Amino acid sequence: MNPMQAIAAALSPQGILWTLLLLSVITALHELGHYWAARKQGVKVDSFSVGMGPVLLRKQWRGTEWRISLLPIGGYVQIDGMAPEEASDGTLRHASTGFAALPPLGRIGVLLAGPLVNLLLAIGLMTVTFSALGVAANDRIRVGEVIAGSHAERLGLRVGDDIVALDGQDIPDQAEIAGKTGPGYLLLGELLNEAGPHTLTVQRTGEAEQRQLAFDWTPTLNGERQLLGIRYGPGSQPVSVLQALGRSLQTTAEAVPLVVNSFAGLLGEMLSLNLKGEQTDDVGGPIRITETVSQAAALNGWALVQIATLLNLSLAVFNLLPIPGLDGGRIALVLIEMLRGRPLTFQQEQSVTAAGFLFVMLLMAFVLVRDVTRFF
Repeated sequence: MNPMQAIAAALSPQGILWTLLLLSVITALHELGHYWAARKQGVKVDSFSVGMGPVLLRKQWRGTEWRISLLPIGGYVQIDGMAPEEASDGTLRHASTGFAALPPLGRIGVLLAGPLVNLLLAIGLMTVTFSALGVAANDRIRVGEVIAGSHAERLGLRVGDDIVALDGQDIPDQAEIAGKTGPGYLLLGELLNEAGPHTLTVQRTGEAEQRQLAFDWTPTLNGERQLLGIRYGPGSQPVSVLQALGRSLQTTAEAVPLVVNSFAGLLGEMLSLNLKGEQTDDVGGPIRITETVSQAAALNGWALVQIATLLNLSLAVFNLLPIPGLDGGRIALVLIEMLRGRPLTFQQEQSVTAAGFLFVMLLMAFVLVRDVTRFF
């Protein structure tokens, strides 16, 4: 398969459709956050669009023109006083009504509302997922797939089984694996490096009694490494809704610094023109995102929910970065105004915003180029 065929395979129709749908909904909810915060403070909202480009449908409601636009790649909200005004001499100046007339904390509230909606959505989706599927438990091994004709199939392992002990020893939450501390479920790989008789203690759904599966194992045969024939990962532990919420908050607190570090690493790679992305392989562009969404859609609905969770969290963090043109950059300008005791001049603000917009466009172009180079 040549690179162009590989790119075409990654951009499947199903993946494109689900990606556009997810991004449109996530962006619309982000903009609804800005809309709500502005209206809550009495600021008029001129228009709200789902999609970009030429307007296909429009409806006036509650003082706002609601639009559906041609290109399903995001959306926007036009808040009174957020854009500059034209003076009588034809020059542009700071707006003096609506958003511009709000006190600094009011403006920060409007700007912060969009990312906050995405953050709350990520926490909410995680809570639903944990409540329905349980939380990861490293002290047990969940069998996700059993290869036909494998040792595992002959042994009697089934998809959904939980291996809770290895050779009669309970699996710890954390263990020493290859000289490093890692999750206990990875000890199965260590066990399969050892020849001899072994026993897997299996808890099967719907069965009160645990099964003891004994087998003799030879790690290599005729110079070839033997495989048990399963795909596996950490098990899951049922939790209440309150426990699921607590785990969601904990996971979010742990994930935000990782997302920030990934974006920081991406900026460093852009400045050094490093297209390999060894340190930020988890940051993907449009092709990578579409490919991931397509794979998730092929699995099940819960995989799509997890992708939506990650997209919401990433959008919230990215928008809060202090880059001019983003919500975080505009918040930074308001904070500078509070420290100086007066706002930047219109020319200063426009110059900073234009530079930030150019920087974001260059970053997007870099991510796209890096995305494409993966296939060559």
